[in-house]
Amino acid sequence: MISYLEFEKPVAQLEERIAELRSAAEGDDVDITAELKRLEKKSAELLASTYASLTPWQKTQVARHPQRPHFRDFVRHAFDDFVPLGGDRHYGEDEAILGGFARLNGRKIVLIGHEKGHDTETRLKHNFGMGKPEGYRKAIRLMDLAGRFGLPVVTLVDTSGAFPGVEAEERGQAEAIARSTEACLGLPVPMVATIVGEGGSGGAVALASAERVLMMEHAIYSVISPEGCASILWRTAEKAPDAAEAMRVTAKQLKRLGVIDRIVTEPVGGAHRDHEAAAKSLAAVIDDELTKLEGLPVDKLRRLREERFLKIGA
Repeated sequence: MISYLEFEKPVAQLEERIAELRSAAEGDDVDITAELKRLEKKSAELLASTYASLTPWQKTQVARHPQRPHFRDFVRHAFDDFVPLGGDRHYGEDEAILGGFARLNGRKIVLIGHEKGHDTETRLKHNFGMGKPEGYRKAIRLMDLAGRFGLPVVTLVDTSGAFPGVEAEERGQAEAIARSTEACLGLPVPMVATIVGEGGSGGAVALASAERVLMMEHAIYSVISPEGCASILWRTAEKAPDAAEAMRVTAKQLKRLGVIDRIVTEPVGGAHRDHEAAAKSLAAVIDDELTKLEGLPVDKLRRLREERFLKIGA
């Protein structure tokens, strides 16, 4: 069952009306097929028009939707033969950042991404997608393996930011993020990164410093959360909608600024309404980008990464 967001109330009311009609018609001789079709069409049109004109703050809510697909969902629907690899060979395993070998349309790749979890138990297990130093060091290890075996790297970014806890700082959070970013920029193989939900701060950049950066239609990407920005500028998180507007966090805005390269279309009403369709759409775009990058020499790949980041804001 879909959880409706605040701005989706009119759609929710129509869907509730449709459900009531279906329930009332069971065992009844009255034919309400025409009325149901009319209401279903109206509901679909309302959903499409609502999602066609979302504000940056509403996009933020969609990006954080509790039913939005995460790393494991994309693996299930879009990738084959996933073999997870754990541990950073320094401290331990981090469940917030997952990765391993996989296949995409028959192509062998190294796949890395954030996992947030779907319920209380899994969210706690995966630390809400907030990576710790060992997670970023694991990502570095996997990127090193990709370079050794000549496999392209695909990353799925979905985090509000790296874990800010004391223990993470004690184990060198900033250094791990910096080295993960450096590892991305120095990769001798093609790399395609996609912001699939939230792309927050350095915790996102550490897995997104690629020559091709994609973004799902209703994802967000920013240096700080809208609430964090509002708390700094206006001393109140209630100004988060204004902050989201000012920060240019949406895919369309960031593509115009040159921060991302391509927008991945989501099913009408957001990826949370159809995980499989969203994953297939993403897989097709990633495969297309990897095909374009195939065969490029190492110095060209590194120069592409350097140039794409240096020209942002120029």
